[in-house]
Amino acid sequence: MTTATISRWTRRFVASGVIWFVCWQLAAVAGAPRRVGVVLGLFGFVFHIVFGKGYSLIPSYFETQLAFPRAPAVQLPFTVVGTAALALSAAGVDPISSSIAGSTITLGSIGAVLWLAGCLVFVGSIGWTIRNNPIGRETGTSDVNEDRRRVDRLANAAVPLVAVYLLAGAIVTAAHELGHELPFVPSSEPATTHLLAVGAATLLLFAIGFRVLPRFLVVRPRLWLVSVVLPAGAVAPALLVVDFLGTGLFHLGAFLQALAITGFAVAYVDMFHRSDKRRVGFYGVYGGVICGVLAVALGLTFAFDVLSVPGNPFDAHYRLALLGFLGLSIVGVTYQFYPPAIASSSWIDDRTAAISMGLLGVGVLVEASGLIGQSSAIERLGSALVLVGALVYAAILFTVFLERR
Repeated sequence: MTTATISRWTRRFVASGVIWFVCWQLAAVAGAPRRVGVVLGLFGFVFHIVFGKGYSLIPSYFETQLAFPRAPAVQLPFTVVGTAALALSAAGVDPISSSIAGSTITLGSIGAVLWLAGCLVFVGSIGWTIRNNPIGRETGTSDVNEDRRRVDRLANAAVPLVAVYLLAGAIVTAAHELGHELPFVPSSEPATTHLLAVGAATLLLFAIGFRVLPRFLVVRPRLWLVSVVLPAGAVAPALLVVDFLGTGLFHLGAFLQALAITGFAVAYVDMFHRSDKRRVGFYGVYGGVICGVLAVALGLTFAFDVLSVPGNPFDAHYRLALLGFLGLSIVGVTYQFYPPAIASSSWIDDRTAAISMGLLGVGVLVEASGLIGQSSAIERLGSALVLVGALVYAAILFTVFLERR
């Protein structure tokens, strides 16, 4: 019953994330402000899938079982309602406005507090689950894969830091929405976004990626790349945030983050080409890491102010990083966990999945080109392609979920 309960709620988290993904692309086509897209894309799409798969994967990677199988059921309403409230507030729909004990009570602040509550449930349940093995020395790795244990331990050691970044980002978001300032962390929304997107989501992608992707591909990652990516990816977010848009620690953080994402891309591309496995989801991750390299390359230009990029490089960076890198990688991995080929519908198969990823990958590149080239027509074309890709992705996953009931 425990496994069945967790599996059922994992699918519900993933389904929620997919719905947020479609809402995100609808908002992009409608020309919604960047903050709306960040909330829908990061708080909604990325983290709901992270939460769902985290509940099912992390305990097994620490050689244990989730201590509270009902935790996902408790968390989901908090994060779904919280995301909706934050998105409406970011869109300017905020009918609530009052002040209580020095705190500003708005729809946005209510949403941020609810989302924080959901994060506390997630971190609390995972933390209690791994309390006897906090850094993951026991990896659940079988004797047959004994040579993978060193990489698995390095990957596990990053997970507690992911929890720290997640809670820090959620607390800063709630404090900012309530009208409070916190020491050492800028209250600007881009800084908070980097704390969550880079510190929590990207670092967890590295950690889980180095465990699950080599097994999917049936190859070993190169240890030296793992040893570069994980420490750099662990330290960089803190440096980026405490000195956001500064010149000292921010530059070091930007360099380390670029090193981490580029190293992860090299590691994945190397594994992909050494593997004789060719499943459709692998191509999504391949496109994702390429977008990640483009995103950090663009980010370095304005972080170090070494090249004047025309147009709107900030929004291009955001779309390449959040939609291209995290988004496409997540889409590819979900196709691996929920294979389209198992669907009985004649129009749901690997080819349909490839079309969805092609639309997403080409769309985000076209959109970024339009943003940099100052062409609204090209930008809109890219957004439309991404929306169609998101709708196809949603149709595939919901068909698979309905047939798996």
